Amino acid sequence: QVHLVESGGGLVQPGGSLRLSCVASGTIFGIGTMNWYRQTPGKARELVAVIDSGGGTDYPDSVKGRFTISRDNTKNTVYLQMNSLQPEDTAVYYCHAFLTDWSRRERDYWGQGTQVTVSS
Repeated sequence: QVHLVESGGGLVQPGGSLRLSCVASGTIFGIGTMNWYRQTPGKARELVAVIDSGGGTDYPDSVKGRFTISRDNTKNTVYLQMNSLQPEDTAVYYCHAFLTDWSRRERDYWGQGTQVTVSS
């Protein structure tokens, strides 16, 4: 069994910051690309940050310069530092990762999501 568990969501005022964490646990032989997505009701899930196994990152224009993704391979953890948060950043944030699991195959896994609410 492999699990991704996010934490760090919550309520923050506009202009504030939050740091999300996502820990992968279980029988894991390797971790590839890790991503953060977000979703609001009635909308498709949106990719907001990517980090590959070599540390290369990518962001959509909507969050570039405000969000930073990083990873600690020793802890099987990916982070999302979110600064200058705005009400439009309000969403459920999901961790997604490509993991080589107990089957020795690479599969993709999702976390359960963590709510981020930006409001005064």
